[in-house]
Amino acid sequence: MRQAPPYVPGHQLLAGKSVLITAAAGAGIGFAVAKRCAEEGCRALMISDIHPRRLEEAVERLKAETGLAAVYGQLCNVAVESEVQALVAAAEDCLGGVDVLINNAGLGGQKLVVEMSDEEWARVLDITLTGTFRMTRAMLPHMQGRGRGVIVNNASVLGWRAQKEQAHYAAAKAGVMALTRCSALEAAEFGVRINAVSPSIALHDFLKKASSEELLAQLASREAFGRAAEVWEVANVMVFLASDYASYMTGEVLSVSSQQA
Repeated sequence: MRQAPPYVPGHQLLAGKSVLITAAAGAGIGFAVAKRCAEEGCRALMISDIHPRRLEEAVERLKAETGLAAVYGQLCNVAVESEVQALVAAAEDCLGGVDVLINNAGLGGQKLVVEMSDEEWARVLDITLTGTFRMTRAMLPHMQGRGRGVIVNNASVLGWRAQKEQAHYAAAKAGVMALTRCSALEAAEFGVRINAVSPSIALHDFLKKASSEELLAQLASREAFGRAAEVWEVANVMVFLASDYASYMTGEVLSVSSQQA
């Protein structure tokens, strides 16, 4: 098993840009990409979450660890349209317009299809897929009106590949991929780009709590590097898509994976 490479310093890829990230107050990809955006020179940053204390702590931690003073937090459940509208309005106001939206909010779980209730299926789809749709729908009029903007969605390799007990999550992530491609075509004429990342396995505290050690070891063994990705390795690709280096990319889904065929 190869060890993770050293943490890569920022290169000002997002200099002068403002960023809004959903579900970014935990220990996963959301916080990692928020930190990376600050390190890459964004001028202002807003993160959202559904947990008040965790959100407040994340805002203060981002300020302390990155030196960016313009970090804001806003409570938001992406399953509630009124909260989505309030988040976008707050971000537009506090950030002076949103240059980059990163749709990170999602919900997983493990359940066999024959044991899955309608409610369990619907909840995962509502947060993971429809939440991404709600945020995209709310943000696009602002970006399209300015003639610029970038949206980066968080999908998963499970949108392409099968795994037991993941039918609801895989269906939702496949939907995120389709939403990315279709909305990108609609937004292109307004100068707005929409892309997605598709991670395989990125190890963080929440995943460790939600999954067995046996399953995580099995998933890591499928990777060519013999390890899970670090969350910041996924964040790096999100930042690339958000940056001007990806100016000719839209409707794309980039796999962040070393999975073997």
